[in-house]
Amino acid sequence: MRRVRLLTNRGTGALVLALGCFAVANQLGLVELIWFGLLMLALVIGSVLAVVAGRGRADVTRTVSPSVPEAGTDLSVSVHVVMRSTLPAMGGRWHDDLPRAVTGTAYGTFPAVASGFSRADRTAELTYRAVPRQRGVHWLGPLEVTSTDPFGIARRTVSLGELTRLVVTPATVELPTLSGMSGRSGGTVPSPANRLGQGTDDIVARPWAPGDSMRRIHWRASAHRDELMVRQEEQETAPEAVIVLDRGAMRWSPGALERTGADAAFETAVTLCASAVVRLVQDGYAVEVIDADGTPLCARIDATDAGALEDAMFALATVTARPDDRLLALIDVFSGTTTGPLVVVTGHLGRRDAEALAVVAHHSSFPMLLSASPEPDALEAAGGWATARLRDDAAGAWRAAGAWRSGDAAA
Repeated sequence: MRRVRLLTNRGTGALVLALGCFAVANQLGLVELIWFGLLMLALVIGSVLAVVAGRGRADVTRTVSPSVPEAGTDLSVSVHVVMRSTLPAMGGRWHDDLPRAVTGTAYGTFPAVASGFSRADRTAELTYRAVPRQRGVHWLGPLEVTSTDPFGIARRTVSLGELTRLVVTPATVELPTLSGMSGRSGGTVPSPANRLGQGTDDIVARPWAPGDSMRRIHWRASAHRDELMVRQEEQETAPEAVIVLDRGAMRWSPGALERTGADAAFETAVTLCASAVVRLVQDGYAVEVIDADGTPLCARIDATDAGALEDAMFALATVTARPDDRLLALIDVFSGTTTGPLVVVTGHLGRRDAEALAVVAHHSSFPMLLSASPEPDALEAAGGWATARLRDDAAGAWRAAGAWRSGDAAA
């Protein structure tokens, strides 16, 4: 998209002077003023033609590193420009348009480019650094280049290339491993190897049956039992954890329903969810992230699946509130089932809500309930839950809930 071409202040003055010379020459009959006015007018027209012809089309490619950054982290942007005009392009100033959620020094000097008839390089490499302040999908560009003729009379600003899509994942904070919440890597949840006590082979022995290979005979167990026993590998499964992000719009401000970054409390909740996913996966859990009604917000993340973890962060980059209230649907979601750690993150929490959720706590080995704006005594009414108020410090709320749980267990 091309913008309006403008004269500089000097160019506007030159044009006014030329027209003034014509007017005065007509009144006074001075031919010299006409020639001077023509000279000034030719200078203005020539300058305009120079900037118009000197900036043609271009192909613009942006490379962002890292390609999917986390909110609040530095990123490097490289802009590769290939001029497609046969005429030489004058130098000038460039500016890459950034959204409000991304800050950076995206401007500099644009080099002059030789004509298409020359063998000289007709590309330009521009680089800058930026910081995305909010998660979500943002667009970089277009690249704006402003050229001025050598006399400073004419100026032209053009937009080159297309926009570049930038996906920013939620910010994460370092969360501690809470007491009683370690998975296989932490050692508190027993694995088959822990139960067997026979080294690191996850095997059990069972009586031999017709069709079993003789190569699978477990001779030590056979000697102990005085009958043929065969090896049977036992599949080791990771313990499970569930993170619930309550997206009900009634629990948050209206901004949480409109776009990412509009509700600070909701953003803190998403940060805590993303951080909890990382923490639990590192502790050896297979993690599910769901809405309050059980709707998955991303695919299940196994403890050893780095790709699934990246996909989860990608999914959380664009999550917003939903126009309903389904928090109490958790009672049906966990009815008749049990899980390991259960982390529920919500906004407004009433006392009646907390009392109703007390039954869900019995379906988890470590239930944690975090609320951004609980009513007075609401958290105390959530019997069986490790509770904390979720403020700007997500890690602080996590530690507070863990401390509450530890103190409850000690009591």
